[in-house]
Amino acid sequence: MSRKPLIIDCHGHYTTAPQALADWRDRQIAGIQDPSKRPSPSDLRISDDELRESIETNQLRLMRERGSDLTIFSPRASFMAHHIGDFQVSSTWSAICNELCHRVATLFPDNFVMAAMLPQSPGVDPATCVPELEKCVREYGAVGINLNPDPSGGHWNSPPLSDRSWYPIYEKMVEYDIPAMIHVSTSCNPCFHTTGSHYLNADTTAFMQCLTSDLFKDFPTLRFVIPHGGGAAPYHWGRFRGLAQALKKPLLDEHLLNNVFFDTCVYHQPGIDLLTRVIPVKNVLFASEMIGAVRGIDPETGHYFDDTKRYIEAASTLTDADRFQIYEGNARRVYPRLDAALKAKGL
Repeated sequence: MSRKPLIIDCHGHYTTAPQALADWRDRQIAGIQDPSKRPSPSDLRISDDELRESIETNQLRLMRERGSDLTIFSPRASFMAHHIGDFQVSSTWSAICNELCHRVATLFPDNFVMAAMLPQSPGVDPATCVPELEKCVREYGAVGINLNPDPSGGHWNSPPLSDRSWYPIYEKMVEYDIPAMIHVSTSCNPCFHTTGSHYLNADTTAFMQCLTSDLFKDFPTLRFVIPHGGGAAPYHWGRFRGLAQALKKPLLDEHLLNNVFFDTCVYHQPGIDLLTRVIPVKNVLFASEMIGAVRGIDPETGHYFDDTKRYIEAASTLTDADRFQIYEGNARRVYPRLDAALKAKGL
């Protein structure tokens, strides 16, 4: 491509929502034990001006400073907390959070497009999530979903992603041609730090669940984005190739890489260098998860850890054509509804 690529960040969360959202959630949690304290969704009042301020002074400011154009924006991952309460609690909370992300995307249509969280709940049939998924795609223009493989919050008592109980969600994903980012939420297990181990454990676990199964034979067009650089997958690619061979699975290129993709939420140059050398460029999507788990400045570089565009620019093995695919081309292919929306704008 001769033109400058769009810088599409496939992994953004609304981590800067106005305080009123967290206050409402606290009241909802209190209402689990004392229904008299349970708030109504109409009790949450956040104006458009409050939404604008929360975005303009945070995500949008950093996007402009760092040179990114568009963010796929979903509710705050650690706030999903599917282990809290029952399905009704999760359903109400999901609807509120999704609506806020939709409002942000409506206020800033050139900079944000929404992806939806699902109202998952431990031990509850995943099929119950389908109505919220349908609403977000049809009414809010969601281009993807976040799918939590462990609604228990670190106890891993749900069936693996290859289990047929997940199939109603996959059927809708295929129908709407949307991918899922495989993303857990807060850990309530003290053995697992939420962002330092639970997230990365989940990325690796999800990859291995896909490897050991034949899920993509049942759903050849199903697409998963495994965030945070794929957890351990790129670093231990030889192990996974060897395990696939021992399990008599096809080569990973054929077995998984038409369906599984990795983002660039890896917060140092050697990590990005490894990711982009081990994983085919066609399977790498640009992402930063800015204002997320790692918000500080790296004392070795003087730049923010989550300023991931710097690492892509500095990766010596990438060509300009490679960077185009990582920044724009792959996102448009993995998120066809995003591609359609951009084409409708002449992009």
